[in-house]
Amino acid sequence: MPSKSEKILPDNNLYAMPAHLIRRCHQIAQGLFHEECAKHDLTPIQYGVLLLLQKHAGVDQITLAGLAALNRSTAGDVLKRLEAAGLIERHESPEDRRVWLVHLTPEGDKLIRKVEALVLRVQERLLEPLNPQERTIFLDCLARIADENNERSRAPLRSPAAA
Repeated sequence: MPSKSEKILPDNNLYAMPAHLIRRCHQIAQGLFHEECAKHDLTPIQYGVLLLLQKHAGVDQITLAGLAALNRSTAGDVLKRLEAAGLIERHESPEDRRVWLVHLTPEGDKLIRKVEALVLRVQERLLEPLNPQERTIFLDCLARIADENNERSRAPLRSPAAA
């Protein structure tokens, strides 16, 4: 049975390409995030960075970029915006003045807790077309694709030790 995309433009193979479908799902996820979290002036990347800082308080910027799978430039821009919003603080490392350590502020921690249910709702809405078994399989397949192709990324995911 053809998908809705194939019905719209049945002769175009673009709508059967995994990369295109993943990009479309990303666009939809971004749209859902903005619908749910619009009043909090937060992007999905900013949310991810704040969430990582809850578990990795005081991490250095380079390690944080690796944990978030962001290039250093993008990470720097994201951190600058979060700092300007009062959601994080950056301090020089006492061991190495070239290294900046990042911490959530109480305002950042409060915001993460406030939007947690909204972000969960985004995930639910995104996966709504799938039954529970399909969700598990879909997420397992996405994780495998991301894991197996990590080094092909322009900004690979890095563990704290490898970052």
